[in-house]
Amino acid sequence: MFPIWATGIVFAAVLAQMSTMFVEQGMMMDTSIGSFTIPPASLSTFDIISVILCVPVYDSVIVHIARKFTGKDRGFSQLQRMGIGLILSVLCMMAAAIVEIKRLQLARELGLVDQSVAVPLSILWQIPQYFLFGAAEVFTSIGQLEFFYDESPDAMRSFCSAWSLVTTSLGNYLSSFILTVVTYFTTDGGKPGWIPDNLNEGHLDYFFWLLAGLSFFNLLVYVVCAKNYKQKKTS
Repeated sequence: MFPIWATGIVFAAVLAQMSTMFVEQGMMMDTSIGSFTIPPASLSTFDIISVILCVPVYDSVIVHIARKFTGKDRGFSQLQRMGIGLILSVLCMMAAAIVEIKRLQLARELGLVDQSVAVPLSILWQIPQYFLFGAAEVFTSIGQLEFFYDESPDAMRSFCSAWSLVTTSLGNYLSSFILTVVTYFTTDGGKPGWIPDNLNEGHLDYFFWLLAGLSFFNLLVYVVCAKNYKQKKTS
């Protein structure tokens, strides 16, 4: 079970971006809708909304459709469910990178590269990346808890279920480590780096593409581990 558990760390590192780099990105976008100003950190609400919407859709629609193809009562096995979530996490980082590419393009066109000011691109363009990760959580996070509960020895179910949550903290550490390494190498020689104080002269999109690439590699590792995993025999 350990290799399956380990692949959840990169997923958790992507999760960490919602409270860090996604917020930084949102702060450099147009946060106004009429006279109302949207706090960038509040967009994480759409992650919660996504989870609330996806859970009943998954249980009432997706499971019934999948059941016809897989023949499984749950529609997907826990391993398949987690794999779908990992795919969605890759798409989430790709969506964030595409938004950042557009934001930087506008900054260049309007001559705002040297100014630490928001670009006139609505922060609502961030909603898809939050929605995608909310859907990814429904598949991977819930699937992971079910997997560890069902597959662990009877006397270790509580321990293994709790241990699965450790990936969240390790994912935060991994996110910080990646950010430190990226900053170190991209600021070499006095360069502003990918993530400077003024994001208009940086390349936050490269950072998002890096995480998308790591998530894709993590997905490939997961597929290999899942294929070779031998399920617990039920008595």
